[in-house]
Amino acid sequence: LGFIRNPDIKLVLLDEINIALKLNYLTIEQVLAGLDEKPADSHVILTGRGAPAALIERADLVTEMTLVKHPLKEQGIKAQPGIEF
Repeated sequence: LGFIRNPDIKLVLLDEINIALKLNYLTIEQVLAGLDEKPADSHVILTGRGAPAALIERADLVTEMTLVKHPLKEQGIKAQPGIEF
């Protein structure tokens, strides 16, 4: 939350936060309250599948991606530290 509140930080990326919500590591109320703390001139990017309806409603932009090609599945390439995890 400190990063979101900090007016000197203009972009915060919360990668896979929707998975944290799905696994109940966070509540939607906590996430929405954190977004309420965001300065008007900063941006917060939240990623991950299965965003809750309340988060979709609050968002300015929602994108749904569709897999077209993936080397891990199609070519048998294993996940790499620092890239996939």
